[in-house]
Amino acid sequence: MRLYSLSVLYKGETRVQLLKAASDVSTFNFFQRSSVQEFMTFTSQLIVERSELGSRASVKEQDYLCHVYVRSDGLAGVVIADNEYPSRVCFTLLDKVLEEFSRQVSRADWPSGSPATISYAALDGYLSKYQNPRDADPMTRVQAELDETKIILHNTMESLLERGEKLDDLVSKSEVLGVQSKAFYKTARKQNSCCEIM
Repeated sequence: MRLYSLSVLYKGETRVQLLKAASDVSTFNFFQRSSVQEFMTFTSQLIVERSELGSRASVKEQDYLCHVYVRSDGLAGVVIADNEYPSRVCFTLLDKVLEEFSRQVSRADWPSGSPATISYAALDGYLSKYQNPRDADPMTRVQAELDETKIILHNTMESLLERGEKLDDLVSKSEVLGVQSKAFYKTARKQNSCCEIM
């Protein structure tokens, strides 16, 4: 599970303006990183441009999912992640980032802002914090703990059943042994009684 990009944009009347972005392209080839970063910026702007105000959506592109949230005031956020990353966590992150951004950056700066002019430094921190959704999101952490507990309980039940089956095998063997030992005892007694007469 991996997050590749987190962007804050403004959807104006005529165009979409990138306000701030953070990306992690460390998993890509060194010579491809700048191209990948440009493509993620282009994709983020295109998705926001084609999304309605007040909407949320997830768009699949090959092995990646682009999650977009465009608020009714035009402020938008885009997260680009791999297919395995939970969508719910992405939208929680977008809610948090856009709410914080709107409190820290004046609304008057949104239409004319750019990454160079907007001072909002939290995106890199959020991108690194949310790389592991289990650590960043309490619901995901609780779900993972429940899954682990379920696995442990399942393994415990299997070992109990195996133990029960082994006990059943021992009981059946002891019953067989009991019948055989009784037969042996009777045979031995007959043999011993035969020897006494002589």
